[in-house]
Amino acid sequence: MSDSTLHTRRHFLRTSILGGAVAWTLPGFIDRTFAALNAGAEGSLVQTATGRDGPILVILQLSGGNDGLNTVIPYADDAYHRARPRIGVPAKSVLRLSDQVGLNPRMPKLAALYGEGKATVLQGIGYPNPNRSHFRSMEIWQTASDSNRVERHGWLGRYFDNCCRGEDPAVGVSLGEQMPEAFSASQPMGIALKNPGRFRFAEGSEVMEDAAADSTDAGGSVGALAGNTTSDLDAFHYIERVALDAQVSSDRIADIVRRHPITGNYPRTRLGQDFQLVSQLIAGGMPTRIYYVSFGGFDTHANQTGTHDQLLGQLDDALAAFAADMRAQGNFDRVLLLTFSEFGRRVAENGSGGTDHGTAAPMFLLGGGIRPGLGGVAPSLADLDAGDLKYTVDFRSVYATLLERWLHVPSAGVLGRKFPVLGFV
Repeated sequence: MSDSTLHTRRHFLRTSILGGAVAWTLPGFIDRTFAALNAGAEGSLVQTATGRDGPILVILQLSGGNDGLNTVIPYADDAYHRARPRIGVPAKSVLRLSDQVGLNPRMPKLAALYGEGKATVLQGIGYPNPNRSHFRSMEIWQTASDSNRVERHGWLGRYFDNCCRGEDPAVGVSLGEQMPEAFSASQPMGIALKNPGRFRFAEGSEVMEDAAADSTDAGGSVGALAGNTTSDLDAFHYIERVALDAQVSSDRIADIVRRHPITGNYPRTRLGQDFQLVSQLIAGGMPTRIYYVSFGGFDTHANQTGTHDQLLGQLDDALAAFAADMRAQGNFDRVLLLTFSEFGRRVAENGSGGTDHGTAAPMFLLGGGIRPGLGGVAPSLADLDAGDLKYTVDFRSVYATLLERWLHVPSAGVLGRKFPVLGFV
């Protein structure tokens, strides 16, 4: 952090009308924060029990509703080929994971990781009474709510509230213009970086600015969905939050990026650059437990084949580059990466060569600490719900497993009740 920026923030807290009114009651840790920053004691305030030393969870949101049936393909089931005469993937092209299912041919690198025991495929993930609205279903996934209830805070926000009080605000880092609704909390934590290449604090605010988006990205009608991240903070607690955010200024992050040059062969896509930044922050010892990345364009109602293949190719390249980089750093065993989408697609193709909003879909996990293989139960194509797959695993069981066995915290306080724990960790 520059001396001028530090002076500006100190001056704001100490001399503004609001800051002056509360300065005499400011908690000691805020004064210690500024003292440390003023002394140039970089890293002295990092919590030891965070991402610097412990397990890291990287979440990748596939926005728009990824077509799970053309991603993890039931190539041996004739019902699949009958339902998709135009857009179905031929059995001879599938990258086989078993004698029943395989990966899309645009994902050879993920197939290789699976073969090495470094990837897990969870099948049939969904929830009861599914909602086919992008925004409502994403809200359900991000808040871990029942489909007939609206939760005010995100599941990761409740994790921050219950398990991360008093820690560095960079305990959660989201790459995107806005915080995901999953981060929404009663006491907000986490920071958002809008651009993987260039970012800085906007003058006079705590908002990150970014450079132009990478022109090689695949577009889409639905990009990164973000929810309401407002809080109940009064003026005093807002000042407290601003002071905490000073610890994770753009200067600090930029310095980490400078000191940890790119080591992996990342694709020049937005997703590739996002994972490159996550890698650099992990290498630089950021105290982050949760990284959140979004990748949009999966709302494939028409002419799906080319678009979906391109998206899966980008996903495959980025995941493989990140996995290779984590291995080179020696961090692969303490990083777990999870993908999810708000829903899958309907079983039958539509008249426009695409697929409409559906229900259950697969999830991918990567990391050195997972139990590899096929998890969950593949939904039956012979037993549909009005043309949609019936889920076999509640997504909140995935979250419960991550909380209990990866982040090592009780899940019931975060999710509101107990869900069965799965065996992928």
